[in-house]
Amino acid sequence: MDAILTAFESVLPLFLVIFTGMLFSKRGIATVQWVDVLNKYALLIGFPALVIVSLLQLDTELKHYVPLILINSAHIVISMFLAYPVAWIFKLSKKMKQALLLIFPFGNIAYLGIPVLENAYGSEILPVAAILSSVYVFWMLTLALTLIELDEDNGVHPGSLIMSLLKNPLLISVFIGIIIVSFKISVPTILDTTLQFFSQSVTAIVLFSLGIFLGMQRVGDINEWKKVALCSTTTMVILPGLFYIFLQYTGLPLEEMKASVVDAAMPLGLTPYALAVQYNLKSGFFARSVVFSTLISIVILPVWLYFLG
Repeated sequence: MDAILTAFESVLPLFLVIFTGMLFSKRGIATVQWVDVLNKYALLIGFPALVIVSLLQLDTELKHYVPLILINSAHIVISMFLAYPVAWIFKLSKKMKQALLLIFPFGNIAYLGIPVLENAYGSEILPVAAILSSVYVFWMLTLALTLIELDEDNGVHPGSLIMSLLKNPLLISVFIGIIIVSFKISVPTILDTTLQFFSQSVTAIVLFSLGIFLGMQRVGDINEWKKVALCSTTTMVILPGLFYIFLQYTGLPLEEMKASVVDAAMPLGLTPYALAVQYNLKSGFFARSVVFSTLISIVILPVWLYFLG
């Protein structure tokens, strides 16, 4: 019992920030413009700073993380292609099949995953968390969008996919951090301190923004919520469980294995929702999935942390 309480306490402060954002939203204090501004700060400043600071803490060679990258890439790709047999078995529409390409693999790895991992395992896990976030973003902006566009009448636009990848601040910050570490570049103290300030601010900001977003969502139809519950259970319990079993045979270091499973169990993130809106992929279902999966994650994530030790 003490262990499960400790796991719960490690994520409770994060969800209190989320609920504060929901309260501000419900009371009409925070508006949709707040979400846009806070998310832009996180995407363009906060998370890039956090990624660079995290990578500067690497105390092992980068090649050490190749198995971590390959194993998680395999999990993401397999989860993505699972959308096809599921859509065929349940006779889902094309739009729903495309939606599952984003729902099955891509949880809230950055906005919620990084804070949860840091609270649970300490700042030592941040380099692993940063690498995992970049791996998920890479596959989301390449293979996932390619598969979605293949189903569209106007076909794939390789140029736009490449540009979206090259312009992604999270991936850019990963490359910057890797270059600094690889070439042993000395970062000036004033710049390092500035990056620390920005990196320390981003957790509360993104969680508060997530709470505002959740507070703005409508209740919707009960039948739709049943589908959302089934989908969320699949992505947060069943798929991570299968991934955990697979990881037992990979020889991945324990802390990297824990981080991989916890990230795989994350609720649906805002970036997949934004892509769903852009591609007209059941955005209402996505919004409810973000709300439902985030709310139940206050129970599911501590259980995973307890199970993983």
